[in-house]
This record gives sequence, C-alpha cells and structure tokens, in this order.
Amino acid sequence: MTTAAQSIRELKAPAFSFELLPPLKGNSISRVYRTIDALKDFKPLFVNITSHRDEVVFRSADGGLYERKVTRKRPGTVAVAASIKHRYGIPVVPHIICSGFTRSETEYALIDLNFLGIHDVLLLRGDKAQRDRFYEPAEAGNAYAIELIEQVNNLNKGVFLDETLAEAFETPFSFGVAGYPEKHEEAPNLDSDLFWLKKKVDAGAEYVVTQMFFDNSKYFAFVEKCRAAGITVPIVPGLKPITLKNQLTVLPKIFHTDIPEDFAKALRTCKTDEEAARVGVEWTTMQARDLLDNGVKLLHFYTMMATQSVRKVAEQIY
Repeated sequence: MTTAAQSIRELKAPAFSFELLPPLKGNSISRVYRTIDALKDFKPLFVNITSHRDEVVFRSADGGLYERKVTRKRPGTVAVAASIKHRYGIPVVPHIICSGFTRSETEYALIDLNFLGIHDVLLLRGDKAQRDRFYEPAEAGNAYAIELIEQVNNLNKGVFLDETLAEAFETPFSFGVAGYPEKHEEAPNLDSDLFWLKKKVDAGAEYVVTQMFFDNSKYFAFVEKCRAAGITVPIVPGLKPITLKNQLTVLPKIFHTDIPEDFAKALRTCKTDEEAARVGVEWTTMQARDLLDNGVKLLHFYTMMATQSVRKVAEQIY
C-alpha cells in the first residue's frame, strides 16, 4: 500500500490535496460529499479530515440561570474518513490530536483506523480549549505531539497502553506533522519551533504540512531554515482563499498569520463578501503559481467556507 508520504516523495507533476471538517453534530455528511464532489476532478492526492476536542457551552435554564454542558461539536473524524475512502476511493489522512483526548481514546481511534485499513494520519497537539487561557492536556492524555508520536510508534510495534505486547500491525501507521512558517503562537521564537519540529521528524514524521500563510516569502524562508536545521522531509504549503471581508482581521487573530499589505489593501476596498472572495481567489492563484514555478509539487488547500474558491483556483493552475 502506498502511503501519503510515499506519494508526496514520488510526485513528478503538480498535485492537489485539501482539508475538510467533519459536519457539526446533528448535521448530515452531505456537505462533506458536496465539497468532495466539487474538488474530486482535480484528483486529490489525499484528503485531510480535522479532529476536534470537546468544549463547554452554556444553555439557558429555569430561573434565568445557565446550565454548563460539555459537548463535542464536530465528532466523527474516523467515520468521515472511512466514508470518504469507501465512497470515493480517495486516500484519507485523518487528524489525531492530543488536545481533549486521553491516551486510551487515542489508542481506540488508532485501532479503529487500523481495522478500517486507514494507515495515514496527521499527528498534532491541537488547540487549547476555547474556555482556557492556556493549553492544558487532557488528564491521562498526551501533552504534546512528540508524545503522540511515541504512542503511535509503540502501537506500530504492537505495544499497547496496558503494556501488553501484541502482534505488530501488518501495515504500520505513516504520519506527518504540522509546521508553522510564522512560528507557533506559543513558541518563544522560530528557532525553538524548528528544534521541536526536528524532534518530531527524527521520531518518524515523514512530511510536514504548513499552517496557512499569505506571504510566499515566509514559506520559502521557512523551508530554507528547515533544511539548514537538518529537516529533509517534504514540506507541503497550506493555502486558503479568503472568502469574507471580516477574514482580513479574523484569520490573523485565529491562525496568527500576517496578511501582506498589498493583499490587505485590496480587501479593504471590497464592499461585499463577493468582492472579497474574488480578491481572495486572485491572491491564492498568484501564490499557487509562484509556488509551482519555484519547484513545489504539492499544494494543500484549507476548504473551510472556501470550497468554490478553492475550485476556482484549482481550475486555473491544474
């Protein structure tokens, strides 16, 4: 079986991949299918499916009070991955995250994926809970991605949490990790961020997918620093077309990425979201062409609220 990492390494021509979210709890999977139907013509190398932790919500109760409930708004990462694989035959790479999950829950998810014949995963620490000022790992959970990598490596050897040694998986998990051209928000500096990225690669990560960025020079500088640090695995650039006017301020706040002034100026002149989406497609197309012209083989797209924009970009470059 060819892994995502092997497919990335062996690319001879430009290729396309994308990330999508599981549907909100209570919604059908039809929106996921519509996203894939809109993008499958570009023969995606793989599809990432995000994973989400539980969150606290407050609901009105009797007497003007509020009731505190813990809920996971987007369950179903494993099931969505299996559904895509079964329905479309497209390789899938579900996210496995530390945040909000115990080691036991992670082990069960990996066992389920193994039973389903899904052996590619993207291993991430994950975001802090919305209610928390600082990241806190789940009790009895992995604190950082490097610990999650260790758990996956142990499972590949047949070592389970109860310390039994079973038969190693016939097909071991292959995994990638995340990279941050503008550094992770919690890293003291980019060099420190790269130190830990190299630790993850040395522990077995076979490729890196970057956080979204809007300035290609930052990606190229990041790759150069990675190579100087001895990180030799493929580094896949992550792109997202802006589709709404308010994303000019929302995306930098959430994802801690800069928007170049030329792009910001063009977005500020937009009077409607439709105009902003057109500008977003133009900018992402420019980014994509520049990356391909400079030898990048795989472009990875974040589709959240941007499926049609991603399609418009792909139509122009593939």
